[in-house]
Amino acid sequence: MGLGWRWRGAGGSPSMRTGGSTFLWVTVLLLCGTWRANTQMVEDTKSVYFWETGPWGRCMGSDCGPGGSQSRAVWCAHVDGWTTLHTNCDQSQRPSNQQNCFRVCDWHKDLYDWKLGAWNQCVSVSARTFGGMRPYVCNGGEEGIQTREVGCILKSDESPGDDNICEYFEPKPRLEQACLIPCPQDCVVSEFTPWTSCSKTCGTGLKNRVRSVLVPPLFGGSACPNLTEFQTCKPGPCKGPEGVYSLRVGPWMPCSLPISRPVRQAKRKKGKGGARERPGVKDPDTRELIQKKRTRNRLNRQESPFWDIQVGYQSRTVSCAHRNGSTVGLSRCLPRDLPLTVQSCILAKDCKLSEWADWGPCSKACLDPDPESPRGQRSRTRRVHQFSVGEGEDCPPLEEREPCDPQGDGVLPCATYTWRTTEWSDCRVDSLLSQQDRRRSNQTGLCGGGLQNREVYCVQANAELLTYLNNLKDKDASRPVDSKLCGGPMPNTSQLCHIPCPIECEVSPWGAWGPCTYENCDVQEGKKGFKLRKREISNEPTGGPGNCPHLVEAVPCDEPSCWVWRLVRLDECIPDGELPCGSGTQIPQVQCVNSTGDMVDKELCGGAPAPEPIACDVPCPKDCVLSDWTSWSSCSQTCSSKTIEGKQLRTRSVLAYNAGEGGGMCPNSSSLQEVRNCNEHACTVYHWQTGPWGPCTEDPSASALNTTTGPRSAAGPNTNGQGPCSQGMQTRKVICVRVNVGQVPPKKCPESPRPGTVRPCRMPCKKDCIVTPFSDWSQCSPTCDAAGNIQKKKQSRKRVILQLPANGGQDCPEVLEEKKDCEAPKVCPGYRWKSHKWRRCQLVPWYIREDSPGAQETCGPGLQTRAVSCRQLDGAQADIGECLKFANTMPPITQRCQLPCQDDCQLTNWSKFSSCTADCVGVRTRKRLLVGRSKKKDKCKNTQMYPLSETQYCPCDKYNAQPVGNWSDCILAGGESLLGMKVQGNIKECGQGYRYQAMVCYDQDNRLVETSRCNSHGYIEEACIIPCPSDCKLSEWSNWSRCSKSCGSGVKVRSKWLREKPYNGGRPCPKLDHINQAQVYEVVPCISDCSQYVWVAEPWSVWKVSNLDLKENCGEGVQTRKVRCMLNTIDGPSESVEDYLCDPEDMPLGTRGSRLPCPEDCVLSDWSSWNRCSLPCSYNNSRKRTAYAIRSPGAGRQCPDTTEKEPCSLNLNCFHYFYNITDWSTCQLSANAVCGNGIKTRMLDCVRSDSKSIDLKFCKELSLERKWQMNISCVVECPVNCQLSDWSAWSECSHTCGLDGRMWRSRVVVQGSQGDGRPCPSQLEQWKPCPVRPCYRWQYSPWSECRVEEVVCGAGLRYRNLSCFVSDGSREGEGSMVEEELCGGLELAVNRDKLIILKETCVLPCPGECYLMEWSDWSPCLSVCAKGAGVDFGSVQVRSRAVMAQEPENVQLCPDQDWESRPCIDGECFEYKWMSSTWSGSSRVTWCQRSDGLNVTGGCPAINPPGDDNNSCDPPCQMPMSFCTEAGVCMCEEGYTEVMVMSSSGQLNQCSPIPILEIPTAGDKKTDVKTSRAINPTLPATIQPGHTGRTWYLQPFGPDGKLKMWVYGVAAGALVLLMFIVSMIYLACKKPKKPKRQRQMNNRLKPLTLAYDGDADM
Repeated sequence: MGLGWRWRGAGGSPSMRTGGSTFLWVTVLLLCGTWRANTQMVEDTKSVYFWETGPWGRCMGSDCGPGGSQSRAVWCAHVDGWTTLHTNCDQSQRPSNQQNCFRVCDWHKDLYDWKLGAWNQCVSVSARTFGGMRPYVCNGGEEGIQTREVGCILKSDESPGDDNICEYFEPKPRLEQACLIPCPQDCVVSEFTPWTSCSKTCGTGLKNRVRSVLVPPLFGGSACPNLTEFQTCKPGPCKGPEGVYSLRVGPWMPCSLPISRPVRQAKRKKGKGGARERPGVKDPDTRELIQKKRTRNRLNRQESPFWDIQVGYQSRTVSCAHRNGSTVGLSRCLPRDLPLTVQSCILAKDCKLSEWADWGPCSKACLDPDPESPRGQRSRTRRVHQFSVGEGEDCPPLEEREPCDPQGDGVLPCATYTWRTTEWSDCRVDSLLSQQDRRRSNQTGLCGGGLQNREVYCVQANAELLTYLNNLKDKDASRPVDSKLCGGPMPNTSQLCHIPCPIECEVSPWGAWGPCTYENCDVQEGKKGFKLRKREISNEPTGGPGNCPHLVEAVPCDEPSCWVWRLVRLDECIPDGELPCGSGTQIPQVQCVNSTGDMVDKELCGGAPAPEPIACDVPCPKDCVLSDWTSWSSCSQTCSSKTIEGKQLRTRSVLAYNAGEGGGMCPNSSSLQEVRNCNEHACTVYHWQTGPWGPCTEDPSASALNTTTGPRSAAGPNTNGQGPCSQGMQTRKVICVRVNVGQVPPKKCPESPRPGTVRPCRMPCKKDCIVTPFSDWSQCSPTCDAAGNIQKKKQSRKRVILQLPANGGQDCPEVLEEKKDCEAPKVCPGYRWKSHKWRRCQLVPWYIREDSPGAQETCGPGLQTRAVSCRQLDGAQADIGECLKFANTMPPITQRCQLPCQDDCQLTNWSKFSSCTADCVGVRTRKRLLVGRSKKKDKCKNTQMYPLSETQYCPCDKYNAQPVGNWSDCILAGGESLLGMKVQGNIKECGQGYRYQAMVCYDQDNRLVETSRCNSHGYIEEACIIPCPSDCKLSEWSNWSRCSKSCGSGVKVRSKWLREKPYNGGRPCPKLDHINQAQVYEVVPCISDCSQYVWVAEPWSVWKVSNLDLKENCGEGVQTRKVRCMLNTIDGPSESVEDYLCDPEDMPLGTRGSRLPCPEDCVLSDWSSWNRCSLPCSYNNSRKRTAYAIRSPGAGRQCPDTTEKEPCSLNLNCFHYFYNITDWSTCQLSANAVCGNGIKTRMLDCVRSDSKSIDLKFCKELSLERKWQMNISCVVECPVNCQLSDWSAWSECSHTCGLDGRMWRSRVVVQGSQGDGRPCPSQLEQWKPCPVRPCYRWQYSPWSECRVEEVVCGAGLRYRNLSCFVSDGSREGEGSMVEEELCGGLELAVNRDKLIILKETCVLPCPGECYLMEWSDWSPCLSVCAKGAGVDFGSVQVRSRAVMAQEPENVQLCPDQDWESRPCIDGECFEYKWMSSTWSGSSRVTWCQRSDGLNVTGGCPAINPPGDDNNSCDPPCQMPMSFCTEAGVCMCEEGYTEVMVMSSSGQLNQCSPIPILEIPTAGDKKTDVKTSRAINPTLPATIQPGHTGRTWYLQPFGPDGKLKMWVYGVAAGALVLLMFIVSMIYLACKKPKKPKRQRQMNNRLKPLTLAYDGDADM
């Protein structure tokens, strides 16, 4: 039975062959029957029940340790998962439900811990899963797992313990972790260089091309390929014999000492049989000259113990080499001049050092309680016994350091430092004002929220300072130190404060004038008295009632009286003669009252006549009836004068006319009105006026109390510690003032209400100014300029004011900071090397070189040495170790020299160049002369070989200055610590400043030079403006509107208009109205007195009878009157106002119609007011009003009812009353406050049940509960501007040289803005350019070619120079070479490498020799990484040496190529991929390319590279649209499918177009899927005609000839489908189970499975 895919051709569809389907069905049926039989047997023979166990519970026990026990649940379960009875399971196999355990206690944590083993080697996942088979393709890295051992151990002996013990305290650490195994990295090499020229000019030679290693082989990657390729070349036949032999010199042998002079002399004496004795010099003068010369030579001789220089010699061999590389006799290379074979040398000696000295003291000599504080350092040194000489090893470091801590019992604790603060300054509100508020002229009386500042400084916190806060004297110990010593956050330098706003005095309106009374009723003298009127304090002011205006005014009057009669009421009119009507009298009811209105004993009024009975009339039936008099109106004037008199008016009206004969007549209209004078006192009002209280001065009477308090008072922050110190007194001026006139004599005012002029007070203590002692002088480190001159600096010290003087205390000193010049040394501290005179040139001993051809005894090349010593800059002798630390590189102590021979030309040294008359004009020369016999030798007179003069153009010192870089920030003039025009609030600086741009100076060769050469100080300055911030500007507040309600609580509004928006960081505007963005409102609650506006009705007019009976004067009629709304005052209604201000519901009637009584009719008075309904309102209750009979009726007539009633109806004539509380107002401040503490208020209304606000008296009369608080305190956030620190000092330049140097300064936000304060500026840093300085550096020149003197090949030397270069600091360009003196101040190092190497040995290959090339440059740093996985295995760089061959027959003798690698950092991660060109006929070019575009060899995956030859398959791929893969298999191009001939070879028959499966897209209107022939499947879908959907190519084989992954997917899907069919067949054939009880019944049999874990709750 087989399963495969078969293609029917173009346009066909695949079909599946199922050759044995019948056999499959038969097999399935057989399996089904067998399964049923086996199932029946199993059910009969095997139990379906088994034991289940739960987890072990907590270990329990009475003792800690191994004596505990733990339990678990055990139950019997069915194979289907449900729980059953225990009897159904095999009891013999029942697991145990209890075991012994180790009970862990908390103290076991200190005994046990996890022991972690080391991670094992990373093992690939595939190796663990599939038995070690690693995948063929490695992409970036292979996933792996590494494990380790973890166990619980006993700490004391590391014996193993139970893991449960450690798991009790900490989870078990993980046992394995993922890891990554890097893929093998093959060697990657660069492309070949171009072919070299032919190694020969004639004959047969070689061309070479080389490549270098870019990536070394890593992690088992393939080795590097050959780095060299050879190619023979034949430039042409040689005309003569080729040069076969070459002189080759060997390397110099090690330096050795010649035989010493005593040995040679002994040999010489032995050979000659003795020596002559040298006669001594007897002349004393001659002896003295010789001694001086020896002393001078000794000084110049190298006698220092630090150098042991021994001049020796070294030799080398000279041989003759054949072209094939063999060595032949030297005679083959003769006759030729042989090179030098012996030369002088310095015997190599290594550096010798002393032993290490003892460790020095620890730099930290105290114990620091902070464990994180930096540790100290200690060092030890060793001395140089002998410096290295020649090729000996250099000296290692002479000093080493290590961290340390002070040791010993007597070590003192380290000084700790802490922040100290001065006292807070006075609270100031003006710093919170905006610009608009600050421009107001009057800023006095400001109160509310403010700011106060203080200074913060650093002091040493020791035991002496613990009393700092208790005693002022101890402040002397708080000496300021450098602020950098204090760690931690700095205390705030400003804080919000509050100045209590003064409460203004509020007084009530004036009361009425009292009666004329004596000033003193006990002494009643004279006939002059005073009338007084008073007012009361309604709001107590700050400072007591003395700050209120006068409360009593007096008016002089005549006939004063202390007690008077007051009329209470008049009794009923009683007719005379006991008649029923007619004339009668009314008895007045009176009281005796004093001047204040209080009732007193009637005997006191005995001196004044009591009021007499008043005449009255009781109308008879035919008499005219008049109403009662109205009350007297308010007085029209408050006082009287010659032109002004006060009047009062009262009226009455006719109620009924008389009946003609016998009846009393009605009076005329003038008798219905009465007028009387009032307020007859003169308009001369007097009162006492008080001045302000004077300062508190010492009271002589209380001198015994004048003591000075020493300690500081424990006053709050707002009192500044000003506690009372002594008793004093205050005085004020009191004068008598006449209103509108001025001061008058005191006797004009009554004496009784005269205010006092003296009051006691407490005098505050004097406060002296307290300052800290001066800090220590700042450190002064002397610096020197380039010329070695001392640069003078200053040092400073300062002190801080701790307490400002007050109350006459001692003033503060004027000087708070002192400066002085530093004590500079006479010379700059420093050291330099001093080199002494060169000793004579020392040759190789003659006995060694006498056999050399052409050698002469007294001339030739040699060596000379000199002494070097250490000096201070002033020339004094110094220890050589100081120069090793602080001086530049030691000058050389040896050099090559040449002693001229007799035949050599000897010349003097060059003279100095002649001076130039002007720059860039003319030439200058220098000369030298021939010396001695050289003047007569012809060869020396050859000026071409030995020029005697040199000429050069005069130096052209032309300089060009030009700006460079950007402009700096705008910087205010005035230095670092001085700000420009400070905007109040210390938040910004603004005004005119300067910005800077650096200047650069170039010479005529465009080389950077010092800017002073261009007469420039290094900057261009340009004025600039920092705009000042402008706050939001609003208009002044408008007037308050009238209260929105005339009765009860309402609101009143005032507004401001936006005049100018903020800019440049000014204060923002408050929240504007969301509708009108240019206006801000303030709404506050208000309350209106319901009785401030009242209706006033005039008397009723005369009746107008409509049906007048001329005889009776009675009948129906109308009366009218005027009703006006008037402003009510304490003296009564005063002026008319608009009617809408009065309540229209309370408006009296202006017209009434009634019947005018006829004669003998009963006449009633006006109805009284309705009495109030009793509460609660109910229809069962009623109210009434009454009237009384003024005239009794005639005979036979009756009076009407004198009482009227009506039921009480809710909200009509009966009302309920309750209080209504309003919402809280916004926080209201004092008029002089900006922010701070305020008050929120709310109003209380008395509201009727019909929701109408009425006067509060109605609710008060009902004694309703008032449980609300009407005022609460609140806080308005203060508009604190952003507080910034001063600018720091300018930093050091970011670059020591170059064009990009910048200096920075910064400031920090001390306190951020709050509320509507100015925000913090964005610029917290400023920069300006540094002066441009040239960047000098030492730089090597390229190595010269290998030089072998006078021969063709062999061991030689190559050289390079060390030159001074200048650049502008940028990476562009190498710079320009300049004079070495400009680099004199630099350390002698190249790229920080202090080892200067100017020459090295090399080998010049002989003709025909195969040799290794020089090392290539180090490759760029490369990261060994898996780019997709984001894993880095480190970085590496490599260099290599390739082989160079010259003779074809010598290729086999070539040395091996070489490469070496080294680690590096920050390497770049590259990827590699195959690239190929387009087909050219039947071939194309393929290559590997790195992701940076570099073509390389190696690195690309070895699997399936693109083929470059279409005919490498066997048989070749000749079918259309086919190509040969790297695996040697013919495949079809994309868009075509393979049609194979089913044979053993599996050859490709043809490539057919594959069917296109078109999927319609949203824009495709075709909904059917059809098959069409592919026009050009390799083109993009956008250019295929007729196709708008996605196209799928059903191509089962890949380019490597293997099935694609989707084919396997289809096969897997078919397998799953087959398994599904088999499962369905099984279910269909399975025997059904017997019916069982429901699951709910089984659940009742499940036992308790909870294990007891030791909790008490169980």
